[in-house]
Amino acid sequence: MRQAVLVIDFQQDLVEGTPEESGVYAKESVIGVINQVVQEARDHDHTIVFIRDLDVANGQGAGFAVHSSIQIPDQAVTFDKAATNSFHGTPLLSHLKEQQVGHIVILGCKTEHCIDTAVRSATVNGFDVTLVADGHTTNGSDVLSAEQMIAHHNQVLHGHYNVEHFAVVRPSTEKLFEPIHNHYRT
Repeated sequence: MRQAVLVIDFQQDLVEGTPEESGVYAKESVIGVINQVVQEARDHDHTIVFIRDLDVANGQGAGFAVHSSIQIPDQAVTFDKAATNSFHGTPLLSHLKEQQVGHIVILGCKTEHCIDTAVRSATVNGFDVTLVADGHTTNGSDVLSAEQMIAHHNQVLHGHYNVEHFAVVRPSTEKLFEPIHNHYRT
């Protein structure tokens, strides 16, 4: 089974913040996790996809770019999206199907928006998903702190399923490219 890494919206202005919106929680550790997982994917010749949100920095300039500390391998592809859902209006689904991907490892931001939506959408579109517990982040809300929001989503999305395909949440210290989904199937 082919595998892919999907890094969602880890863009300069989202990560660092702007005058209108604060930066994300635990950015340095998440940067380290993203670089580690992308390097592992590169070493094993897995598909690597970066998604950028066109709402960030009006879809242009340095603020729109993938965060400057992220090492983007030459073989990675980048798709831009207008919606919260990375699969909506992008070539993501067809690209993953062409690559015969069956398992997607997801990282990036923001937890409660584009990460949550990607995990759920991927399972409906025929993929098993591993959400990296320490590889996604947000800046929180008036209701929940970023830390609470991340912990909540890690709990809620672990075991989320759409009959045939489902999500597990695992820390970056585990062997993410050794999927454990079949252990849960009966």
